[in-house]
Amino acid sequence: MFGRLGWMEILVIVLLLVILFGHAKIPTMMKNLAGGIKTFKKEMKDDDTKKAEAKKEPVKKESVKKTPVKKPAAKKPAVKKRVVKKK
Repeated sequence: MFGRLGWMEILVIVLLLVILFGHAKIPTMMKNLAGGIKTFKKEMKDDDTKKAEAKKEPVKKESVKKTPVKKPAAKKPAVKKRVVKKK
């Protein structure tokens, strides 16, 4: 049924869930889980239809304007500071 889990193990798990979450929260959690699964399936179908539409319509290449490349400014030579000694 569930691999190595027997009916006693499943019963213990269900009882622990009821004790931990209470009988009121479990239906809400299952409803949220089912809604998440439905949303996931819907998005998968939408994704498949978008891919199919993309294959049908050829993509037009837009002309790309070439911008001139700016050359980096020439480095100025390092200026040495003079140290003036006071007498």
